[in-house]
Amino acid sequence: MLKLQLKFDLNRDVVSDILRKEASVCRVKEYSEAVDIRILNIERDGGILYSWKGATGTTRIGKYDSSSKQNKLLYTFDKQVCVSSCSLNKEETLLAVSLAQNTRGYDRLNPISKCLTLLIEIHPINNTKVLKAVDCRVKVQFLHQDTDRRSVLESHLLLLTEDGYVDLYHVLLTKQEGYRVVMANPERLSRTAERIVEDFCWVQWDGHTQRLYYLTHKDKFLLRCVQFYPNHNCETVLELPLEFPANSFRTVKFTNLGFDHYHTERPEQDLVRMEVFTNRIGSMCVCYSQPLKDKQELIYTVVLVHKDCSKKFRVSLSGDESPPKGSQLHPLFIPIGYYILVYLQGSILHCINTRQQEMLCHSLFLCGEDANLGLQSQSSNIIVLHAEEEPSGCLLDLISGRIHTAEICPAFLLQILQTDTSSRCPSSKTDPQRLAALHCLLVYMGNDPNLELKIIEWLCDNVNTFECFNQIQEFILASSYRIGYEKSLGLDKVLPYSSVFNTKVVPVCLLEVPGVFCVTELHIETVFKGKARSLQGFWSELQWNTERTKYLDAAPNARYRPSHIQADWDKLVAERFEKRPSSHMNHMEENTKKVLSMVDTWSLDKKLVPLFQEEDHQQRALIGLTVDKLRDHLNRHLPRLGKKKIDSLVVNYVAKLLELIRHMLESAWLKYKLGPRALSLTQQGSPSEWSVFHFMFRILESTRGLCLPLPPGYHTLFAVFAVRCLPHHTFLQYIDHGFLQLTETFVSRLMTDLDNSDANERLKFSVLKRLPQDMEQRIYHMWDHPVSSASISRDYVRTLLEKHNKKQGFTFTGRDKPGFRPEFLPLTYLAKILSDIEEQALNPFEEQENVDAKFVEETALKQTLILLGFEKK
Repeated sequence: MLKLQLKFDLNRDVVSDILRKEASVCRVKEYSEAVDIRILNIERDGGILYSWKGATGTTRIGKYDSSSKQNKLLYTFDKQVCVSSCSLNKEETLLAVSLAQNTRGYDRLNPISKCLTLLIEIHPINNTKVLKAVDCRVKVQFLHQDTDRRSVLESHLLLLTEDGYVDLYHVLLTKQEGYRVVMANPERLSRTAERIVEDFCWVQWDGHTQRLYYLTHKDKFLLRCVQFYPNHNCETVLELPLEFPANSFRTVKFTNLGFDHYHTERPEQDLVRMEVFTNRIGSMCVCYSQPLKDKQELIYTVVLVHKDCSKKFRVSLSGDESPPKGSQLHPLFIPIGYYILVYLQGSILHCINTRQQEMLCHSLFLCGEDANLGLQSQSSNIIVLHAEEEPSGCLLDLISGRIHTAEICPAFLLQILQTDTSSRCPSSKTDPQRLAALHCLLVYMGNDPNLELKIIEWLCDNVNTFECFNQIQEFILASSYRIGYEKSLGLDKVLPYSSVFNTKVVPVCLLEVPGVFCVTELHIETVFKGKARSLQGFWSELQWNTERTKYLDAAPNARYRPSHIQADWDKLVAERFEKRPSSHMNHMEENTKKVLSMVDTWSLDKKLVPLFQEEDHQQRALIGLTVDKLRDHLNRHLPRLGKKKIDSLVVNYVAKLLELIRHMLESAWLKYKLGPRALSLTQQGSPSEWSVFHFMFRILESTRGLCLPLPPGYHTLFAVFAVRCLPHHTFLQYIDHGFLQLTETFVSRLMTDLDNSDANERLKFSVLKRLPQDMEQRIYHMWDHPVSSASISRDYVRTLLEKHNKKQGFTFTGRDKPGFRPEFLPLTYLAKILSDIEEQALNPFEEQENVDAKFVEETALKQTLILLGFEKK
């Protein structure tokens, strides 16, 4: 499921350097004894602090610089000590350590503390200041803020104790002899301590964002967040009530505050395990779990602060899925992008979509043998590292000392899609799993063109709609949504994301996952405090996302549904049919021009499939209408984005939609190795062309179901494949049932490219009968046939007579009137009129090869005799 990439290896990156240093100290060529190296902490800049027992009975602390790939010795204790916590300031001038001390064997009259906390000057090594000597664990952590005040020498240190309080030390520094950095007035250091937290039972440090999360419990459990600013001030910016049993935290829990190798955790005593994850775009998730009950049920909750809701999951485990005895009792929470992976080794793997959380089918759930992340160690030895800046997760294996970046493996998700749908074996994937995997591939990983090509190939091989969802509709909507989802979280509930939201009745299989029971609680009472209400960046985004979610939850039809414009589209088609020009139509055309200009910009080199090369007035109108309605919808629900940004977003969205359809056709064209002969009307279609035709039909069916536009030229291309692949009578049925739209480009090619054999002549007549009158008249000019010549002549004569009648002031009774009237103009009058106005009339046949004036006169005479009853047709 995960693709792991080695980022740091303790043996590779550190051990060899240490062996050289110890060999130098011992003055030997090669140091052969084993070295016990322990990772202590990972600072904000990626520097890894570690300790090891020296060859001369000492304890050394070093740092691995992840940028330069170099190791540096920071400090050496002259005896062996147990370092339980360690932190280095940004300037690498101060080192804070907590030492765990063994109190056994000491005289009761001369007791020692269990934990000794020191502040050491290391630039160069100089004084050591004792900060704490207490009988509880103490964690140390320097703040690493970005500041421009380079002239001020100061550092700020957090001390977090097991007694449940946090102190902030402000350490003033001074330079001596031009390079020595020492503490100014170290004897007054304790007076600078500021108590910022009282009485917590759980605490988590986020070094990348310089935030401290802690949990207090009086009348109820309350999660608070303290934000540290570049000026070294701090304040509580968020409060969130949570529900836990009263005795959930028997001991204080430290999260993301280094690694204590001298304190043994007892997982069976942890009634709750909790972590907080944030993303710079403005999302925040609070994840916590309760231990397994009799190995049969796992309970975990994900609070989505940015979505103003929480989701509590109960997962029933069968005997095969229950973890073995002695394994972990709590799942791992692993953040990867906007997914939270909930992992209980050998039991379950739940990839929770934190942006489209409304339905279970958009989150991937696996169990049993499929729930395997590919980790080498037991998951109880894995630590999840918090790194808001990286879209991938980071995992530390404390046993091997390796750090891996973890990404969701696209090959695994493709395998889920490609599982045989007809298989009835227990391992075959269900439609909800396919849907969740498809969305992860398209939205989260969709920037990879090779991956998109593989998905299109899968669509070509699986053109028939699945039982629970339409995969082509999902591909179009999810891929189009991808271009906007990184701009604002508010778009999650406004842009179309899945065709599932477009159905009147959602299939039951998409609402439920076997063995998983989910309860959603809305309105979680998040309180923003202090400067968070006016800050730019993360806090303003999170607050806006939360407030906007509350509004969108209450607003009717907040999510744009393309099919809702069907009524407007029908009205627009009626206007076009009646040829009523309007400012609205002109506005639609301007929208279309913007979209097509974007498409042309993107695709100058793509001419494999002949799209965007003709005037398809109907599709141009639908493109313009789609832009107009989507833009109005976003302006109404997300005015904060601004009209200019929304206009750009909408134009790009519709252009991306059209490009997607062209990309689908080009991929199918390449897959089936079609060439220019596929566009010829004179040859019968091959099996490959039939496959492309079927694929195009499914695309047409899917877009029509959503009232989405198609690229201009699509209907012409589809009709070309239809006339090549279908029998003529079936082809005509496709027209009559509305699946085929006859374009002028296609019909003109049909008339000119096909010969006038009996079968082709019957087909042409049948097509002509189904054309609008204005198009029919234009098409007659292109067909070299007596019937077309007769029609052209009739229209010519009628035009001349109508123009003359208007001048003479009396009504002309034409051939289209039902029945024949005896007062029809006699042939002599007809000849006179024609001779009078022939020179003044514009001859529409001048450049037509198959019509001449002599023929027109003969045809007019013939038609007059027929109408008078003197001759038969």
